[in-house]
Amino acid sequence: MTTLPRRQFLGAAAAAVAFPNIALSRGGKKWRPNDELRVAVVGIRSRGQAHINGLHRLDGVRVVAVADCDAQYLEREKKTFAERGESLDTHVDLREVLDRDDIDIVASATPNHWHALLTIWACQAGKDVYIEKPVSHNVWEGRKMVEAARKYGRIVQAGTQSRSSYAIRDAVAWLRGGALGEIQYGQGLCYKPRRSIGKVSGPQKVPSSVDYNLWLGPAPEVPLSRRSLHYDWHWVFDTGNGDMGNQGIHQMDLCRWALGHEGLSNRILSVGGRLGYDDDGNTPNTQVALHEYGDGPPIVFETRGLPKDRAAQEKGWNMDGVRGTSIGAWIHCENGSLRLPNYSSAQAFDANGEKIKEWDGAEDHYANFIDAVRTRDAASLNADIEEGHVSSALCHTGNISHQLGEGADPDELRELCAGRGPTGDAVERMMAHLAANGVDLDADELTAGAVLEMDPATERFTNDPRANRLLRRDYRAPFVVPETV
Repeated sequence: MTTLPRRQFLGAAAAAVAFPNIALSRGGKKWRPNDELRVAVVGIRSRGQAHINGLHRLDGVRVVAVADCDAQYLEREKKTFAERGESLDTHVDLREVLDRDDIDIVASATPNHWHALLTIWACQAGKDVYIEKPVSHNVWEGRKMVEAARKYGRIVQAGTQSRSSYAIRDAVAWLRGGALGEIQYGQGLCYKPRRSIGKVSGPQKVPSSVDYNLWLGPAPEVPLSRRSLHYDWHWVFDTGNGDMGNQGIHQMDLCRWALGHEGLSNRILSVGGRLGYDDDGNTPNTQVALHEYGDGPPIVFETRGLPKDRAAQEKGWNMDGVRGTSIGAWIHCENGSLRLPNYSSAQAFDANGEKIKEWDGAEDHYANFIDAVRTRDAASLNADIEEGHVSSALCHTGNISHQLGEGADPDELRELCAGRGPTGDAVERMMAHLAANGVDLDADELTAGAVLEMDPATERFTNDPRANRLLRRDYRAPFVVPETV
């Protein structure tokens, strides 16, 4: 067992090892399926409120504690509970939640760089976990999360709620049954408006309500170098994964599900950049990522943060789309296509673009998680941590290709994409989109990512040692994701 810097941790972890399928005792009484399940939500500024509301309203489930290193949000939530006549414990340090033996479940909506360590610690402490997307900040730690869930017999659900849509499940089964002929490729779309986050001239003051050391956690200890501490961390690689990892993980997951790919891709290529403004972000706001699966159909993923054209920058920031879809997925087949425009519906079209079939509806993703917690059946999860890991890792490997890339002019990009199926068309559309936004690609080059070969079985690259170094990160004590979970 790796020693972790939390009071009483070793005793809790030992109990979890001894009884891997039973939550820790509470008040001397072991957990029973008909007991109330007690939940702590960690990270409550924004998405965490959905966790609180979604879990607290379920029968036999009660949110009893929250943790956030920004104290102002603790007071907000405590007041909300008090107005309903309910009590709520608050913690700045999430490790205090993990030390409590009266907590059965931890639900987390922290920034991405905290997801893996929190999940592993919670599994070791005998808690079940609902973890937001992307489930990890890098590929290696995502695999460690899966190992921890299996070793300690924990129920860990990824926050990819499309997996709880029976409509999409039925549509995927219909598609893979051959209804539209051979599947040719999946096209993921994340055309989401992302304005500049601004550019500062030096380190910024951290809000007085924030424990910045805790906020950083496993990330490098660096000054705050952007205007906003919160949310804009998505656009900095130290803490986030760009919009492909933020929003696009949902659509990446839909593509992988529809195509039937259970593991990582064999070959990866990214073309993209952060263009249209100069700010403190360093993740792409414009990107095409290709995932090739040997003889299987590829995934082509498109990210755009700039609006449809220069005029839209001045008014509305309205986005482009593909056949009416800005955020979603298209699965292209020899006899038509399947559209997945949101988290709970699907429409099928024939080769002439006429709608021929549609599906709608979803189960409650939180309820599916709670049912699995009660039955101790991880196989009943709609979005088990393994599924979340693989889809998140596809976003990470696309970003690794980008990070290892070099500037290229349009003709070089065309040569790079030649013979790569629909990727060339996607890159041509991307270049036209940038031109419509006033971007001169001779002056502001796109990045031609490294072409990476991967062994999906080992989740390691086989052709570029530099890329393997980016599969994980260096952690700072005491916030270290352990080699052995």
